[in-house]
This record gives sequence, structure tokens and C-alpha cells, in this order.
Amino acid sequence: MTKRKFSEMEEEQVETIEIDDSCPSPVSQKNGTPLRSIVCVRNREHIKNFEKTEECFILEFDPNDAFDISKISASENTESGYSPDLHVLAEKGRVACRDYPHSRHNCVKYSFEKTPHISYCELCYCYVCDVAAPCENWDGASGHCNAFNNESWNNERVLKRLVHGITK
Repeated sequence: MTKRKFSEMEEEQVETIEIDDSCPSPVSQKNGTPLRSIVCVRNREHIKNFEKTEECFILEFDPNDAFDISKISASENTESGYSPDLHVLAEKGRVACRDYPHSRHNCVKYSFEKTPHISYCELCYCYVCDVAAPCENWDGASGHCNAFNNESWNNERVLKRLVHGITK
């Protein structure tokens, strides 16, 4: 196996596989061997270059795999909190935690981790009471505004349903 450089690409990007024709077929003896080097492409961005110059090449990745957005790194803009490198141009459809009723800890408008728990949007509801926010016990240190999906709050939720005769 040998490696060669293709245009401006780094050596490690291209791998050439030599095929030995030690047992030539009658066709290859008559017309000369049809066998030649095969190039291995490791990088999706180089496919177009190889399509122009190579008759056959091997892809060392699945070209049908969806683009993995988790590999994108966006630098933070500390002033506005938004990245100048990443822009959402459009969105299609509805977002469950923004466009439909949701418990306070799942609110997209008022992030549970970044805003006071007492804040709520017009679609938030109390996780414990299952009523539109704010409920009667919304604020305070042990207020329902602090409720989220864990064992303690789930137990309180079950008790609330039992008291009011609500079954699942």
C-alpha cells in the first residue's frame, strides 16, 4: 500500500491501494491490464475533486449519513450571548416547549437554568397541580415554580392528584 499527494491535500487525506495482477485474465493479457490504483477518500469535502480526476475511488465514510450538527463549534459572543458564526435562517413546524402548553421547567422562553423560577410564559403550567401557571402555591422557597421531574416533586404531584381524586 502506498500513499500519494493529490493537488493541495495533505498526504494523510489520500491513500492509494495498488492492485497486483499476478494472475492476469485473458482479457488483461490481450488488451493490457484494466487494473490500476484505487484512491481512498477520507474527507467528504474532497469528493468533487476526485470525481473530476478519478474513474474509481473508495469512500471511507458513508456519504448518506446525515450531517452531524453536534460537531459544529460556535464561538460565544459575550456581549449579546449569541454567536456570530451560527445563524438560524428559518424554522419549520412547531416547537413543543415553546408553542404548546408545557411545565415550567421545560419552558424555552424562560430557561429553568438561566431565569428566576418564578417567571413563566403564557403557556407554562404548574408541574404539581397541572393548572396554568401561576398556581396557588407558585412562589416561595418550596413553591411549585421550583418543581421539576424528580422523585420528590413526583411524589407531591401524585399526592395532589389523590387529594383531588384525579387518576392518570
